[in-house]
Amino acid sequence: MRAVTFQAPRELRLQERPSPQLESRADAIVRIDASGICGSDLHIYHGRVKIEAGFTIGHEFVGTVTAAGDDVTRVAVGDRVLGCYHSACGTCFFCLRGAYHKCDRMRVFGHGQLLGGLPGTQAEEALVPMANMTLRRVPAGVSDDVALFAGDVMGTGYHAVAEGGVRPGDSVAVLGLGPVGLCAAQIAVAAGASPVVAIDSVADRLEVARSFGAVPVHLTEDSPRELIRAATGGRGVDTAIDAVGHPEALDLAIRLARKAGTVVAIGVYAEPCQVHMGLVWIKALTIKSGHANVIGHVDRVLSMLEAGALDPTPLVTHHMPLEDAPEAYAVYDRREALKIVLRP
Repeated sequence: MRAVTFQAPRELRLQERPSPQLESRADAIVRIDASGICGSDLHIYHGRVKIEAGFTIGHEFVGTVTAAGDDVTRVAVGDRVLGCYHSACGTCFFCLRGAYHKCDRMRVFGHGQLLGGLPGTQAEEALVPMANMTLRRVPAGVSDDVALFAGDVMGTGYHAVAEGGVRPGDSVAVLGLGPVGLCAAQIAVAAGASPVVAIDSVADRLEVARSFGAVPVHLTEDSPRELIRAATGGRGVDTAIDAVGHPEALDLAIRLARKAGTVVAIGVYAEPCQVHMGLVWIKALTIKSGHANVIGHVDRVLSMLEAGALDPTPLVTHHMPLEDAPEAYAVYDRREALKIVLRP
């Protein structure tokens, strides 16, 4: 089969790889119909997240089950399915507490040996471990483009809003309007938050946030701190979401949050980062971070997508064939796309 492989920073190749085979009774094989390029894939592309040369990348996918082990009961051969970006066993200490993203046996698609050595999904086929937990049937009325979001990006945005404890009437700031940040803004609006302030420096992304019902604020041409103070009676926002994964974004999130507020760092961090702990302490902030618990949210997110309560279709800006993956990554890296869907 053909697969997109990492070779070196900013160097990808489409290569032939052996077709996957079932390795346990809990596995499934999925023929990939669509796979997305995610912001976290860029960290691999840049060499920020270490991965072995030749490893198949990608972790967002929709496809059709072509084989299933004897213990797989939630999906069957022939089912159209979406996959979560990570697997979970459902029975370990963490899974029994609902922290599926911290499963003792968790593996992340396309992230190399560090995160379980599970080949990625920017390929013609993929092995899916622990398929009962990792896969979901796609409702008939939900397109591939929409279903892709349930297994990662929209689930990550949902996780950020849930971790922030956002309730109707709360104020929210979202820093960084890539697909995750835009999904978080849409979900915060759907949760009844107001205002939802969306901060970025790319005009097109600010306009998408406006269409979702958020208040767009330009990072440098406007003054996010002054505008948020004015909008919140001088307090700051109840929840600030860092969807960037950069120390400057985290610092701004800390400054935008009100006293006793919450900061959710959902952007990817791979290096040490200085935090103004004095400010965190004096404001009595709660900081939450880490991988999104997508398996814990996927059924609710998928239901909201099916009902039309959430709609990520404006975020899909490009469809490209799998063989054009190197160019697709270059386009995404130049911030000329929001979401690129690859098709084998």
